[in-house]
Order: sequence, then structure tokens, then C-alpha cells
Amino acid sequence: MSKPTFLHKLAQEILKSHSNTLLDLVVILPNKRAKVFLLAELKKSVSDNIFAPNIISIEDFIQDIAGIRSIDSVELLFEFYNVYLSVTEKEQQESFESFANWAKTLLQDFNEIDRYLLEPNKILKYLENIKEIEHWAVAVEKRTDLIDNYLRFWKKLPEYYHALYTYLLDKGLGYQGLIYREAVQNLNHFSENNNQQFLFAGFNALNQAEEKIIQHLLALDVAKIYWDIDETLLHDTFHDAGLFQRKFKSEWIHYKTHPYEWIVNDFTEAKNIHVIATSKSIGQAKITGSIIEKYAAENNANLQNVAVVLGEENLLLPLLHALPESVNALNITMGFSSKNNPAQLLIAKLFKLHTNALSRNGESYVMYYKDVMDILTHPLIEPYVNASGLVNKINKNNYTFITHKKITELQAESNVLFEMLFRKWNTTSVTVLENLSQILLQIKAHLSHDNEEEKITNAFVYSVYKVINKMITYFENHTNIDDIKTLQAIYKQVIDVADVSFEGEPLSGLQIMGVLESRVLDFETVIITSVNEGKFPAGKSTNSFIPYDVKKEYELPTYKEKDAIYTYHFYHLLQRAKNIYLLYNADSEGFDAGEKSRFITQLEVEKQPNHNLTFQYFNPDVPTIAYQPMLVPKTDSVIDRLKEIASNGFSPSSLTTYIRNPIQFYMQRVLRISETDEVEENVAVNTLGTIIHGTLEELYKPFIGRLLTTADIESCFQKIDAEVLHQFKEVYKEGEIKKGRNLLAFEVAKRNVYNFLKLEKAALENGDQVQIIALEQTYERLLEDNRLPIPVLIKGNVDRIELRNGKIRIIDYKTGKVEQKNVTLKDWKGLTEDIKNDKIIQILAYAFMFEKETKGLEMEAGIISFKNLNAGFLPFTFKPEKEAQSVINAEVMKAYLEEIVVLLQTIFNQDIAFEEKTN
Repeated sequence: MSKPTFLHKLAQEILKSHSNTLLDLVVILPNKRAKVFLLAELKKSVSDNIFAPNIISIEDFIQDIAGIRSIDSVELLFEFYNVYLSVTEKEQQESFESFANWAKTLLQDFNEIDRYLLEPNKILKYLENIKEIEHWAVAVEKRTDLIDNYLRFWKKLPEYYHALYTYLLDKGLGYQGLIYREAVQNLNHFSENNNQQFLFAGFNALNQAEEKIIQHLLALDVAKIYWDIDETLLHDTFHDAGLFQRKFKSEWIHYKTHPYEWIVNDFTEAKNIHVIATSKSIGQAKITGSIIEKYAAENNANLQNVAVVLGEENLLLPLLHALPESVNALNITMGFSSKNNPAQLLIAKLFKLHTNALSRNGESYVMYYKDVMDILTHPLIEPYVNASGLVNKINKNNYTFITHKKITELQAESNVLFEMLFRKWNTTSVTVLENLSQILLQIKAHLSHDNEEEKITNAFVYSVYKVINKMITYFENHTNIDDIKTLQAIYKQVIDVADVSFEGEPLSGLQIMGVLESRVLDFETVIITSVNEGKFPAGKSTNSFIPYDVKKEYELPTYKEKDAIYTYHFYHLLQRAKNIYLLYNADSEGFDAGEKSRFITQLEVEKQPNHNLTFQYFNPDVPTIAYQPMLVPKTDSVIDRLKEIASNGFSPSSLTTYIRNPIQFYMQRVLRISETDEVEENVAVNTLGTIIHGTLEELYKPFIGRLLTTADIESCFQKIDAEVLHQFKEVYKEGEIKKGRNLLAFEVAKRNVYNFLKLEKAALENGDQVQIIALEQTYERLLEDNRLPIPVLIKGNVDRIELRNGKIRIIDYKTGKVEQKNVTLKDWKGLTEDIKNDKIIQILAYAFMFEKETKGLEMEAGIISFKNLNAGFLPFTFKPEKEAQSVINAEVMKAYLEEIVVLLQTIFNQDIAFEEKTN
């Protein structure tokens, strides 16, 4: 680096000014992470062994002054609810779920009031008065209960504040603001009983309590403070990066007689600033990965001086997947909300599964298959449960709803984790939470501590584990709350305030951090993502009950100050860096729309002479051809397989599949790839067709080989319901047929069979003589032609063959709508080139297979369409001009076979590849 880092300078200063008093020195830094880096700098700067000074974060230091232990956000929410219940009349008490909605915001406001040492009664009374004024137009006698309750809430705020403050203080606990307020009150006592020297370093924005503490120690001459501000930013009165430090420099009494240290001049040094616009967040992750890959290649995989600063925490997971293999060491330091935590998503899915199972009244613990699959296929579960067999059984047998008993029977292999996941939740809340805790421990036990990816997963799991354990403590003390729905609601509220903390090796490898974690640190190469308005800086969104004008009045930080903090961090990252990459989302439309940050514009407008600013727009790689149709050449082994199919039998449907899409034919017939089993939640059209086919076969079976009578058909009417139900169970397995769309499908199947039998009965009453020859029977016939490499067996299953009024009739049932025009042909030429002729190709194939068994009788083949039953039997008709012919004679068969041979020649032609049809 051209200039020493801030921490290097600080280490030199400590060794120069405190070489003999290191043990009495306390160095206070903005965060815990900076301690590791400062120790490393001290280590580099000494040749002998020395005792290091005590280095702590500002929060730990203030806790020491106050003598109060910090409470975490989850515990605080529970404690506040206890306090709320103790000061609120029973009839006005809210459930934890609705309480948490406003309590989280109120706690943040209490925190700010305390950190800025404001009089709580004044501010909270101010809020009450504002709400009163908002309702001034409503006469007291006309106020509704809603308005009264609303105003009562604002009246009670001071009581909530003082009750919580006293309650926590009695327990020796405190949230950040309380600890800061108590530290200020304890300041004299602390300084009188302390002989240490204090060194504050690397700060920027300070709250009122921090200002008071630091100024008090400076006045006693037991402390020094070192800032880190560039003169360009400090002396520009309009620049937000120097907003706080200009204020301290001009207002603090200490600076009337002491120099302001340190003002540096690093920002104007030479820098390469690459501004990269791209599409969507995922684009930024990909580009970051490629920048790191390039840097690693140029620097022998040494990423010591590279930092990735995420302007948006949601980018962490996409970024981890986009990192190149050359990143062998990684350190993540940032807050990551539990909303996108994989372990949290698993617990949410478990709540969904079990609360749904419990709520199915009148049924014994029934689980919905999608909820079950969500658990079994979750990445934290799938590798350790070995449930692939169970997944296959659920898919194959169409289990839409599965009882608890059935799922334990289906999982043949015993597995501890599986048993925990599907253990019934019809117990107490504590038992359920203990079960969840055990599940997370089981997952944690499987994770490796050497694998970088699994170390990160471990952090995710542990953060949720801590929340669950805090909930166990809470529910053990509040046995009156013992409802799973309430438990779920409380979990949702609590998990919102639980952050994930990552552990890594700070001094080696690539640094990935949030904006606040970058304080005090300097890097040679900095990659900052999400440099968009509303992300960096964060924008005007405020999570507070205190209005903007009240904050201004009482000098509480507003979005203006928040922006100034972001500005300082942004410019501090740039201050000593040589190579800077600023990535932002340039999409102006859609859910993830973005607008370039003002920081980028500011760099352009106030461009320093030594800054080399470049702008690029990275488009995702879009292929010039949207989709290249698949082309599979026919190798010798493919031809051998085709010959094998020819020997075993080409079905009429396989011929039409080739016409529809040769690649589909290749996949299904040549490669023998069948479709995967999936749970069919709603009865599919093809399933409905199979059920109707099966029902008609069973009803007509007793009449094969003899003349049908109306009495036969009458007997069938009585059997419809039972037979359709039986077929549903045969085909649809364990699928639910008594509810919703499936019940409708069940009724449709019955109606179709009933209407078909009605048609049959009417034909018999009109004098038709019908004799069933075959039902659902397989026929085959060898097609021999010297133009084909080998004889081809045509083989298929015919729905029904009958002798009707002295004529052979071959019938194919279709559940879809078919009309006469679909089975009418005007010209044989091109028969096998158009998929519209698929029904003609099929029924004539059946005619070809049965031709030798007609014994000289006339033959016709056609379709009965259940969606066009009134049209009756639709025979194949050849209608070249005016005259139509439906009898299939030798001439028709010869013309048909000529076209089929042409099709088979194409299939066997090694020079014609299987080419995908895309429309």
C-alpha cells in the first residue's frame, strides 16, 4: 500500500506513547472485529514478547462502566411481555403475537431515547399529545372504543418505559440504551476508581452518551482519541462524510486546546474506480465472483487485501455460490437476518406440516404430501434421512394425504432424525420446542467443521437453535400459553429479531462483510455491491413511532444522520484503497428494480484529478439463438436398438410419437426413459381415460362372444358406481377421491360410462345386432417390405372389436373431443408428415393387425369420443372428392401401408438424425 493503514499508524502510536504502560492501557474500538487486526499490527511492529494492551469494543467498555449485562433482542422481547402483562389490566392484555408487532418498534425508540440521554417522560408525553391532537375534532362523548383504546396505548408508554427499565435494572440486565444511560450516571464512580489510560480510535458518529463519556475522560486527561478523517471530506462543509466530525471539532471543549487527530490526506491519491452496472442482484454476485477469480489468478490466490462489502445482506448466499474455487479461506462478518436462513426455513416448514396435520379435525393426524416432501427434500434433511424409498412410494401410490401411522409404516429403514421430524405435535409447547432443538442438534452433528460451506451452514443452524432454546425457557415459565398455533405465531415474531453471526479466520483469505463491519479496516482492493439508492445509502425508511419533527426537536438521529453514517463508511472504504469496484443493479423495472446511488454521481461530479473512473454495463450472456433444437445422430447402436424394437413390436402410438417429435420417440423408445412418478393430486386426463377404459372392459367382459341384449346393458347400469370406484382405487391408488376436483372427476367418469351405456341401449332397441369379439386385447402383425432393413412387427392394444350388423367394427375410445373431420382423409400423400392425422394412423394400424381375422367380412375402424358421444361411432372415412368410403378394403390398406413404409424408412435411415420439433 502507498500509505500505512489506520490500524498500522495506531499500533505505532501505542508502542511509541505507551511502551512502558501497555498493561494499564485500554484501547476502545468501534467493533470487536477490529481488535484482531490491531493485535496483528502490534505483532508485526515488535520484535520481542510484550503484553498487549486491553483492546475492547465501545459496547463492552460501556458495559464495564455500567456494570450491567447486555440482554439479547429475543430475551428482551420476552422480558418486555412479562412487564407489559404486569402493568396492563387483564381485559386489555394482548396476545404475544399482536404485542410483538408494536413492541419491537417501541423497544427501538426506548433504546434511542436512552442512548441520547433524553428525558423519556417528555418525549413519550409529546407523542401522547400528538395523538390527542390528531383526534381533537372528535368530541369526547362521540369517541369510539377504538379511539379510546388507541389513545390509552399512547398514554401508557411512559409506564411501559419505566416499568421495563426498573425491571431489567433489578435483574442486572439491560438493552444497549439502558446500559449507556446507566454508564453515564456511573461515570464519576468509574473514573474515581480507575487508574487506567484510555485510547479511543476509529470512531465517527457518536450518540449523546458516548460523547459525554469520551469528553469526561478527555477532560480528566486519562484518555486520548484518534479519528480517521480525510481533509477533503472534513473541510468540505457540504460533505456528509465529515458531518459528525465537523461538529465534534467545533463543539468539544477539548479541541479548544488540543489538535484534532488524525486528519489524513489519502482520498486524493491515485485510485482505479470501476463502476459496474448489471441486471438484478444475482448479476452482481456473478461479477463479484469473476473479479475475485481474476485477482486470485494475478496474485497467486492471495486474497489478504481484498474485501467484499455487501450493501444488501440478501446477496450473501448467491455470492457464496458464485465464488471461484481459488478462494480457499473465507471470513464472513456481517449481520444476516433469519428471514432467509435455511435452518429457519426448515423450522417454518415443520410448523406448517404439523399445524396443518393437527387442524384436520375428525381425522387422525393426517399430513399433506407436499408438506412431507418439503421436509424430506430440504437440503439440511435429505442427505441424512435416507428417505428416497419413501419419496418413491408416496409418488407411486399417489398418497395425497398420509396418516402418521402410514408414514411410519412406509419408512422401512429406522432413522433417528426421521423419527424426530415426524413425531406427533399433539403434546405441550415445551415438548415440541425440545423436539425442534434436538432436530437442529442432529443436523449440527452431521456438519463438518473443516468444510467452508458446512461451517456457514453450522452458523445458520446454531442461530435458530439459540432462539428455540430461549423459547423453551420462556414457555417453561409461562405454562398458560400452550397452543401450537400460538407457538407458531410467537416463533414468527421472535425469529425476526434473531441475527446469524458467522465465525471465521479474520486474518486470512477473502473478507466478506457488511457496511458497519468495515469500520477501522483498510483494504487495497474493495468490491462494494448494491450501490443503489435505498440500499447504499439505506434511504428514508424509518422503523419508529417518533415522528421526524420530534426527532429534530430533541436532536435524535433522523434519516439525514443515517445517510451521513453511510457516507462516511463509503468514503472510508475508498480512502486508502487502490482498486475499487462499485456494483449496482441498473434494472429500472420489476420487483428488484434499482437506481444508481448518489454516491456514484458524487464521485463523478467531484472527481479527484488522480481518480481513474470507468463505467461499464455488464449484460448477462444471451445466446444469439434462443434455443437450439436437439439433434441426435443415428449411430450403429441406435440402429441395433431400432431393429430390436421392430422385432418386439412398434405400437401405433410410438409411430405417432415419432411424427409428433422424433426426439420424444428417441427418449421414450430408444433410450427407454420413462416419466418419473409424481403424486397426481388432481386426476389427470389420461388417468381419467384409463379409469373409463377399465370400467367398460369390466362391465362388458361377461358378454364377450355372444349377442348383446338390452337386459345386459340394464345390468351394467347397476354396477357403474361400484366399478368406477374400484377402477379409481386400482389406477389412482391412495389418492383422495372424495373431495374437490377429484370428486368431480369421479362423477364425470360415472356420467361418461352411463351416457355410453345409454347410447348402446338405444342402438340395441333400434335393432342393432352387436356381438363383442374382443376387449382391451393385444394384436400383432408382421409388416414385410423389401424397402425395409428387416420385417417390422406392428403391435398394439385394441379397446374393442365387435361384429355389428354383419360388419367388423374396431373401436378406439377417446376421453377428449374428436369429430368426424379428425378421422376423414382426402389424400394419402403426406399422411405421416402431419400430426393431425395421428388418429387415422392409429385406427388403421388396428385394422391392419386384425385384417387377417375378418374372414371375408367388411371392416370399419373408428373412434368413440366421450366428449362427443352424441355423434356416436366416428369411422375412418376416405373422401378424395365427392364420394366417401368408410369400409377398409384391400385398396385402402395398400395405400395406408405405402405411407407407413415411407415413415419406417425415415426412422431406419441412418443419415436422418433424430431432430427435435420445437412447435
